[in-house]
Amino acid sequence: MVTLSRVQIGIVGKPNAGKSTFFAAATLKDVKISPTPFTTIDPNIGIGYVRIDDCPCRSIRCNPRSYSVVEGVCYAPVELIDVAGLVPGAWQGRGLGNQFLDHLRRAPVLIHVVDASGSTDEEGRLVKPGTHDPVKDVEFLEREVDLWIASIIRKDWDKVVRFVEFSKKDIVEVLSERLAGLGIGRVQVEKALESSDLLKKPPSKWGEEDFYKFSSTARSLSKPIVIAANKIDLPEGEEGYKRLKETYSHKLIIPTSAEAELALRRAAAKGLVKYKPGDGTFELVGEATPQQKAVLEKIADLLKKWGSTGVTRALNAAVFDALQYVAVYPVEDERRMSDKQGNVLPDLLLVPKTYTARDVAYAIHTDLGERFVTAIDARSGRRLASDEQVTHGLVLKIVAR
Repeated sequence: MVTLSRVQIGIVGKPNAGKSTFFAAATLKDVKISPTPFTTIDPNIGIGYVRIDDCPCRSIRCNPRSYSVVEGVCYAPVELIDVAGLVPGAWQGRGLGNQFLDHLRRAPVLIHVVDASGSTDEEGRLVKPGTHDPVKDVEFLEREVDLWIASIIRKDWDKVVRFVEFSKKDIVEVLSERLAGLGIGRVQVEKALESSDLLKKPPSKWGEEDFYKFSSTARSLSKPIVIAANKIDLPEGEEGYKRLKETYSHKLIIPTSAEAELALRRAAAKGLVKYKPGDGTFELVGEATPQQKAVLEKIADLLKKWGSTGVTRALNAAVFDALQYVAVYPVEDERRMSDKQGNVLPDLLLVPKTYTARDVAYAIHTDLGERFVTAIDARSGRRLASDEQVTHGLVLKIVAR
């Protein structure tokens, strides 16, 4: 059985923006949800799912083991980490912020849940809807994460100076070793140094602006952020979403109603409605009270207007757009597209689109990578070149010694 570790996604934002509701909607895991700042103290960790509509399971009857299939739609598991709300000064420890940020070390992508309705201030306190600018929340959070990374880099900076300027070690190598725990790799370090004009600048000459610029660039390369513009079920939320789109046209911004998704998931779990996460419609199949019908009618109008609640779209944007991962289905018998026991398409892996078949083999198991000989596209029967990148939806047979 394939045992590749799951993609991790950090759920971040200020208090009371709807993070815990988003997390609960995506995982159906019970968490504390309250209009009180700092309801979440310890990080909530659960399993959410990205949706794959163009999976091979539409035309092949499969026996999924490491993922789920609902009416021909694949759902691949990802790990979600919901950390406590961040407030200005979090990187310095305000509100236990640096402790909360530390929970995000290994997450390669973040979803920033923003209160697009402007009904909470920068501290997460309730205010009149529309009176707080959601654009400021995006600026604040990115700055907090960047300053947090900068503070980690600056720690024991004299050692970096000593290694680079006196021991003549490569600054890329030195910084890569220091930042490995944050998931920032060598390629990202080198690109950040080059973009910040710091490749040739002696570490002893770095100033505050240099630390911040390098950290900000390294973070954007190693931890891209998807914005979930939450509370679009409110009129002010729609206006806030438009403002976010106008201000940040280059960012991934998904209109979201975490409350609507949570209501649909709970209703589906109770057999009240038939609903697949990410769908733009649902079907009432149970006996609903007048109050439940009124809520469901509002949600139906929301889906008609926006196409979905946005929760699954945000997860998909994080994995397939921000990280640029693809789904690959490894098999042992390419003719039957199965494992040795005859299970058809038993596993689904989410891997970077830059991966080759050999990389996938190493990701499954080091021994398989070392014994790698070639790979076969099971659907076409074509052998893959050793340096050929895998594609989304590829059914892959790995041939090993």
